[in-house]
Amino acid sequence: MSIDIVEEIKSLKKQKNVLLLAHNYQDPSVQQLADFTGNSLELSQKTSNVDCDIIVFAGAEFMAETAVILNPDKTVLIPSSAVKCPMAYMLSPEKMNIYKKRYPNASVAVYVNTTSETKSMADVCITSSNATRIISQLENDQILVGPDRNLAWYIQQKTPDKEIIPFPDVGHCYVHRKFTSSDIERQKLKHPEAEILVHPEADPSVQKLADKVCSTSGMIEEARSSKADEFIIATEIGLIDRLRIEFPSKTFLPARQDAICIQQKKITIYNLYLSLLKDQFKIQVPSNIAKRARLAIERMIELSS
Repeated sequence: MSIDIVEEIKSLKKQKNVLLLAHNYQDPSVQQLADFTGNSLELSQKTSNVDCDIIVFAGAEFMAETAVILNPDKTVLIPSSAVKCPMAYMLSPEKMNIYKKRYPNASVAVYVNTTSETKSMADVCITSSNATRIISQLENDQILVGPDRNLAWYIQQKTPDKEIIPFPDVGHCYVHRKFTSSDIERQKLKHPEAEILVHPEADPSVQKLADKVCSTSGMIEEARSSKADEFIIATEIGLIDRLRIEFPSKTFLPARQDAICIQQKKITIYNLYLSLLKDQFKIQVPSNIAKRARLAIERMIELSS
């Protein structure tokens, strides 16, 4: 006998008192079942002091780890054990130690797209939506930022009074790294009236062609407030699905059709159903690491409010 997976998911959520969170890059079928859909900052804020027994995170592993850190008494599940963000592993604790010693007077701000251990060594976490606001509030003039070098470049443009020091290796998001200036110019020739929205993880040459550089939540807000009817979107294509649903009268054009996060797309409504049914896969963070990482995450939330 076949089952209606969507109805089963809704039933299991209610039965087990589940809060289901989905990132903006998730498939629309998953987003539509979520209690809340958003970017990394919004999802971090939603996991703070939540009234539920189980949190199911349809997003990258580092996001689910953040939920564990902020809710040590809750069960946190992720529908697939393969949703590991490659960028999160580009800034290791060993590299952190080397550069913290080299720049002893610098504050350390790490992207939420990092492992819990890396977060535990930072002064504060940042996201693409709050980075400049947080960096501008830090007392030190020197700020170590990693792992994404393109985000570090963006922060430097917005906070010229600070010295932004990227961690040494070429940390990057492989999805946003695909975008080139030629991609933007090609789309602009076809759609000259379109507004260009670019994520700060894209290369500086691409950011320079944007009408606005903003996070995924920033793109949603711009689509809502702008008088433009067409938008060229340079971020993961999952956001375009959400934009088309929320603003059906407007046109959203992907800068590249292949801007796909393979890891996040591994979450489906089927493995979401199995996760709820079997309580898999549970995310855990060692308590000593979680305690230190929580300080950096909570400072981010405080400085973002």
